[in-house]
Amino acid sequence: MLTVAPDIEVLARFGRALADPIRCRILLILHDAPAYPADLADALGVSRTRLSNHLACLRDCGLVVTVPDGRRTRYELADTRLGHALDDLRTAVVAVETDRTCPDAETKGCC
Repeated sequence: MLTVAPDIEVLARFGRALADPIRCRILLILHDAPAYPADLADALGVSRTRLSNHLACLRDCGLVVTVPDGRRTRYELADTRLGHALDDLRTAVVAVETDRTCPDAETKGCC
């Protein structure tokens, strides 16, 4: 049975997914079009095993889904609104001054 996750949990899952550059690249590729794992591995230059681990994380976070396609399985974003969210995040990050870091960068190791 599907349930709706609380807002904090949803944001935490999205953050966990975006915390890795490979997962970010996967999401951006899938934003453009659904793809098969072998094609994703080739496009990203990673092993299929490594890709499989990242896809499992994205599935567990609820961001991608599998779609059976004959003997193959295709991946796509779980919801079209995720594509809009990715676009919004990219434009928001582009608008941030690149020569700035957050005030806690040195003490907390962020940014």
